[in-house]
Parts: sequence; C-alpha cells; structure tokens
Amino acid sequence: MMRYFITLSYDGTRFHGWQVQPNGISVQGELQKALSLILREEIAITGAGRTDAGVHASMMIAHFDTVKEFDCHQLCYKLNRLLPQDIAIQRIEPVDEDLHARFSATSRTYHYFIHTYKSPFLRHYSCEMHYELDFKKMNEAAMILMEYEDFGAFCKSHSDVKTTLCKVTHAEWKELKDGEWRFEISANRFLRNMVRAVVGTLVEVGRGRLSLDDFRHVIEGKRRTEAGESMPGNALFLVDIKY
Repeated sequence: MMRYFITLSYDGTRFHGWQVQPNGISVQGELQKALSLILREEIAITGAGRTDAGVHASMMIAHFDTVKEFDCHQLCYKLNRLLPQDIAIQRIEPVDEDLHARFSATSRTYHYFIHTYKSPFLRHYSCEMHYELDFKKMNEAAMILMEYEDFGAFCKSHSDVKTTLCKVTHAEWKELKDGEWRFEISANRFLRNMVRAVVGTLVEVGRGRLSLDDFRHVIEGKRRTEAGESMPGNALFLVDIKY
C-alpha cells in the first residue's frame, strides 16, 4: 500500500464545504469520485482540514492510499481534465505511510478579506463593510489571541470536538491598499467556524462595541454567545499548511 499527498486549490462558492455531505456537493466528494473513476477502485480521501460551505482554499492538502502504481504527473493531468473548473490539482507525490494529511500538519494559515467600498469585482471573495473600523485597535486585540489557548468562545455551538485548545502563532490585520484589508491567522489547529467568529469579534472591537478588556472576557468566558457574529464564508481562504 502506498500513500500519496495531493496539493489542490478550489473555489468553494458552490460547495457545501470540503467534507462529503449526504445531500450536498462537496470538494472531497468530487475528488473521491474522480480518483475512483481513473484508478478503477474505491478511493477514500483525507483532507488536512474541513472548510465550511462557501469557504475557499488556495492550498489544501489531502492524502489517499492505493496498491496501484501510476505516474503522478499523468494522474494530475487526468484529474484536472475530469474535475470541474472550480477544483485544480497542483501536484501528487508519494509520501511515507505514517504521514497523515490532517494529524501530521503542524500549522495552518487562513486569510479573511474585507473591503470598505462597493466593488462588483471583490464581492465574491471579500466581505463588504461600511462601518468605521479602527484597524489599529483590531490589531491590538488580535495580538491578545496569542496569549490564550482555549478558544471555546469561537467554536460553533454543538460541535463534537474533544478539545477547544489551539495555539495561535500569528494574527494580524494588513492593509492591502486603500479600503482593502486582510486578516491573517496561523495556528496548529482551528475549531469549526473559529476564524469567522474571531473576525466577527474583532470587527466588534473595531466598531468600538467591545474594548480590549471585553475581548479578553469573551475569550476567558468560553461562551460562543458572547463572541461576535460569524462572518460570511465567501471571504475566507485556507492558504497554507505546514508539516
């Protein structure tokens, strides 16, 4: 049995997330279907994470196991011919059998995009906001994230997670150009809906509705109801995974 890593990207607009859904189209489902057809055996794919509905990935890693031999370059070519236009395979490579796409990952990075003016071109991949936002204060709050490890306040309610502990190693708002901003966050793992909830709470800080002390109390309270609203998924991208 050989294990292979697939590096891919996808536009999540029409998908109900990465994970296979009983009544919806998923990235994992499309990839498994295409691989199984080409290799003529039932292939199961394991991803490095589970992006939510509408969320994109400029970089996703997944692995699969097979006893069949094939040319990785040719398989990559065939998959790209078979898969829909909103999924693209960058490369396929053999790895050690004990390397796991999800559990072996040491870091993941997400970007969330905000623009503060009306744009017909950004609307699909960035969140349009017209509030006065204090990004300096939002960056001060973002730094606070690195002082904590329990992020239950930003975990979707009723999620079946064994722990809400995460180690955030980087969190920062960057101005891309006038009226366009990107929130960058890296951690060893993320909880379901965590990034969108963090951004929503930072926006409350930026609007002056939460102080920095309030932001700390939200984290320490570990209650989702005290954090900000979950931001739209269309502006969120998984951009990097490290092993």
